[in-house]
Amino acid sequence: MRKLAIFVSVLAFLVPGRPWVAAQSQPQAPANSAEQQAFLREFNDACSQTQDAMLLTKDELKDLVRRCDALVPRLTKLDDTQRKVYKRRLEQCRGLFAYVLDTKKDSDK
Repeated sequence: MRKLAIFVSVLAFLVPGRPWVAAQSQPQAPANSAEQQAFLREFNDACSQTQDAMLLTKDELKDLVRRCDALVPRLTKLDDTQRKVYKRRLEQCRGLFAYVLDTKKDSDK
């Protein structure tokens, strides 16, 4: 009888979807919240222009760098995985625009 009680308690611990664990976990924000949608639209709009970076004017590049900087605080509203991915992609996107802008400034001298 004692072995059966031990077996049941171990089995209850190993069964996935344990209700006591689910009650302790933090609720996740919906994956497609309005804030996330707005962030992704702005991100895609700004970073979609990286292929044409050399063709953009200095003012357009400054605006894109500013837009990338404005997106950084909005990263905190994303879940962990999205935050890591988009933070890195945003850094690369901004870095390219800043590099091209610096190159164009140096070529004017």
